Order: sequence, then C-alpha cells, then structure tokens
Amino acid sequence: MTVALWWIRRDLRLHDNPALRHALNKADHVVPVFVLDERLEQSEYLGAKRFAFLYGALRSLETDLRERGARLILRRGTPIDALTKLVEETKASLIAVEEDYSPYAIRRDALIRSSLPLEPVSGTAIRPPGSVLKTDGSPYVVYTPFKNTWLDQSSLAEPLPAPDHIPTLGDVASESIPSEPILPASVPFPPSEDEARHRLDAFLADGLFQYDQQRDRMAIDGTSRLSPYFRFGLLSAHEAISRAFTTRDQAPSQEARDNAQVWISELIWRDFYIHILAQFPRVRQRSFRIEYDAIEWRNNETEFVAWCEGRTGYPIVDAAMRQLVESGWMHNRARMIVASFLVKDLLIDWRWGERFFMQHLVDGDPAANNGGWQWAAGTGTDAAPYFRIFNPTTQGKKHDPKGDYIRRWLPELREVPTNRIHQPATMTPMEQQAANCIIGQDYPAPIVDHKMARQRTLDAYKAVKA
Repeated sequence: MTVALWWIRRDLRLHDNPALRHALNKADHVVPVFVLDERLEQSEYLGAKRFAFLYGALRSLETDLRERGARLILRRGTPIDALTKLVEETKASLIAVEEDYSPYAIRRDALIRSSLPLEPVSGTAIRPPGSVLKTDGSPYVVYTPFKNTWLDQSSLAEPLPAPDHIPTLGDVASESIPSEPILPASVPFPPSEDEARHRLDAFLADGLFQYDQQRDRMAIDGTSRLSPYFRFGLLSAHEAISRAFTTRDQAPSQEARDNAQVWISELIWRDFYIHILAQFPRVRQRSFRIEYDAIEWRNNETEFVAWCEGRTGYPIVDAAMRQLVESGWMHNRARMIVASFLVKDLLIDWRWGERFFMQHLVDGDPAANNGGWQWAAGTGTDAAPYFRIFNPTTQGKKHDPKGDYIRRWLPELREVPTNRIHQPATMTPMEQQAANCIIGQDYPAPIVDHKMARQRTLDAYKAVKA
C-alpha cells in the first residue's frame, strides 16, 4: 500500500489539479493536507480579508473532499515540521505539490526537498517559468515578444476533470489523525470552487465578447472578477484560458474575437509576471531597472496616510482607495490610477503602495502586484515610461463620466452635480451648500497640485536617468 500527501497551497480545487492527479496516479491512498505556515501568518503582507477568504476556501474544499470520501488535514507551524510529522503518521512515500515561484516559496521547497520526498508539478502558471524563452535561452523581459512566443508554443493540454473519489487512509476518514479547526470568517467574495466556476461560466457567456469595451468602465462589472479565485487556485488559470480559446473561436464577429483576445492577453500577463519573479527575484525588494533605486522619493507620511484613507481631494483616487479598504478589491483601471497618483503625484516609493495593496487585497499576489506597481512607477520590465503620468481628474472623467463609481464609494459627494463630481473643490460656496458638501469640512481640498507634481516627478526621474 502506498500513500501520498497532497500538499495543497495555491490550488484549493479539485478540477484541473495536476498535483492531485499526480498523487492519485502514484499512490493507493491520498491524504489532502494544508499547512498554515506560521511565517506567512505573521507576515505584514497577509491581510485580514485575504486570510478570511483563505479560511472560507478551506471550509469549502473540506466539504468537497468529504463528498468524495476524503478529509482535509489542517496543520499549523513551519511546513518542514508539519510535513515531517505527517509523513511519520501516514507513512507517506511522496508529497505531491504544485510549484510556486516566489523567492520564499523556492527557498522553502528546497529545504523540504532536502529531507522529504517532495514531488513538485507545474500548475500555478499556465506555462511554467523556463518554458517560454528567447532563442538564446535567456528569459524575456518585455511582454509582447513573451506573449508571441507563448502563443506560438504547442497547444495546451485538456483540463483535468475532478476525481469522483479520492481513496484515503481509514485513519484519515475516521478523523483519528489530528487536524486544526478551520475557523469561521467573514469574506467579501464567496470562497468556493463552485462559485469560481460559476463566475467563469457567466463571464464567458456574457462578458468575454465585450471585455475590451467594458473593462475600464469603473462603475460596472465589466471585468471577470476572477482574480481572488486565481490567487488561491479555486480556479485553474490553465482551464480558464483553455475555455477562453474555445469561446473565442466561436465568436460571432471579428470584434467579439478581438475582445476575447484581450482577456486572453491578460491571463498571459499573469504568466509573464510569474516568470519575471521566478527569474529575477530581486524585484521583490528592488526596481527591475536598478538605476531607479536612486530616485529621491519624498515619502511624506502624512500624504501617504491621506492616500491610504481616501482623503486626497481627488475623487477617483479616493473612491478607489475606499473600495479597496472596505471590500478587499479594486477595479483594475483604478489600481493604475491610484498607483500613478502615489508614485507620480506624491513622489512616494512604489514599495509603500505595493505593501499596502498586499495588506488589503483579497487577490493580493506577489508576482502580479509587484509587476503592476513597477509598471505604474516606470521601474519595471514593460514599464509605463517615466513621463507617462496619469491626470487623475482626466482619468475620472474618462472612465467614470457620470460619477457613479465615485458616488458609490464617497457618500459625501452623492449630491455633487455631475459637472463638478471630478473636481468638487471648484464648486462655489453656494454650490457646496446645495450639495451638502463643504470642501475642507465634508471632503478635503486636493492635497497636491497635479501640474506642479507632474513637473516635480519628471525632474526626479530625469535626474536619475542623467
């Protein structure tokens, strides 16, 4: 009789799970296990909402496993200690696991592999790091040629079905092997594999062919909102892109096909940032373009707090930051706007914003979050040029023209007329009275002049380049 531990990390699902399939193929019995890594629990990067979503997903997975004759074993501690003890308890001959590519994950897995039978398989990325390279064998550092090579490679394998049954040890099924309780928690997204698959079905049916036209409209659900499910693997990115390819090929028009291709490109961006983090781990601490580490950031803490709390006096920025803190999620266009504002208007180090996002985003992912912030700061791979500086007022007028998104998240501006909603500080005293919004009292005046800040940032970046 052979036993495999299926060490679950960022793959809390049964469909299209290569690590689970590997365990089923290699052993007579499979023991599903999740380790609450005490180092990650204590990390400032693990926000409360993301942790709550994780707990909810674990409870849902436990239900799905019991329906298939298995049970989730939850342990707390260091992975090396927890897995060593479980191998002793179950006499497991292998530990099947989906590869992860953050610097910490790579160090952790190397340590475990030195003493335990760890057998990693790919799965976090659609095409794993090292599989999409230039002809000379070096990694891509620009997205477009990466995407072209990614698309030119062989077609993807068919997604794996969920197993009907997971044979496990009698001791596991009878609950004699101890497991930590899965605590209840309030979550902003329904945390289950069924919910993830339902959202994918709905998006492919109703959103994919309009994606490019709707994705920047901040007041509507024009995006898939699948990012939290990709983050914890309740949905396989491989299955999502496979199904998107199939749907795209059935598009009723070239326009619909082009819309679908834009979303497919977004999933390839996700792979690109995973590859960058795996191949250039320094980006977790430093700018990809190292010369930009010399920028003289202002790092004004009072202004940073105003940005965090949504009190900058720029409604589109403040609405987005309130959405983040209250819901654990932020519209993708809004992420670009607030990142540009922090770095380019306030001249605050992008790492401050990256950390704050990781503390609050349910979908906070080290690779994607780092890549996005470095793009906005102009310090990364496919970075926005340093002289591309979003005007927050213009961005608001373009992507939230009626102010519906602003009014949803900034109740103090709900009565402000549409022609003033993006610049409430321009209201006359009489208009402020009529809108029940006194600037400086109910809503702050802008904390920075955008035109002045833009030039200040251009000077700071030019000094580095010179």
